[in-house]
This record gives sequence, structure tokens and C-alpha cells, in this order.
Amino acid sequence: MGFAPLPEMEVAAVPADGFLLDVREDDEWAAGHAEDALHIPMGQIVARFGELTEALGDGGRVHVVCRVGGRSAQVTQYLVAQGLDAVNVDGGMLAWQAAGRPLVSGQTAAADGAFVL
Repeated sequence: MGFAPLPEMEVAAVPADGFLLDVREDDEWAAGHAEDALHIPMGQIVARFGELTEALGDGGRVHVVCRVGGRSAQVTQYLVAQGLDAVNVDGGMLAWQAAGRPLVSGQTAAADGAFVL
């Protein structure tokens, strides 16, 4: 039995207006996240699947991110199996930060010294 390769995308290829799903834990999210990302921790994906599909709307692509890519890869596999167009963001939020993509922490924009857990 063969498996299809996991859909992945480099941070730089994620569109500025792309739908981003952050599956990190609450403390990681609070430390720094992409401003318009939807936050659903990995352990809550199944229970909150309806929230995700409602926020996604008419079948757009879901860019899934965690800290480095392990958890988001598992969630991406699950979402693809559910029929969604989902891709794992390679390198996660560490790569996002390293690429200079914008971050916020709490309700304010993260300063240059901000970090991602």
C-alpha cells in the first residue's frame, strides 16, 4: 500500500492573504503568531473541525503551521483525508519568523525582539 506525499510549502510561498491554521498550544500561540491565523491546538482539531470548515468558507487552501512542522504535518494528513485542500508549512513558525514574516503576540504586533516558542 502506497502513500501520497504530504503536501508541503515553503514559508515564502504562503500567500499574504492565505488561510493559516496554527495548531500549536496556547502558550506557543501567545508568544507569537501570524496575525490572521486561526488557532486550534492539534489535540482539538477533531472536536473543532466544524469551526475550521466554517472559517475556511468555500473550499480554500489551508496552510497548516506549528513550531517546526511535525504536528502540522499530522494535522495536514488528517485534513487531506477529510477532503480539504491542506498543505504543511515547512519549518513552521520558526521558519516564519526567520523569513521575517509578521508576528503578533497577544493583541499587539510583535517587536523585533519577539520570539516564537
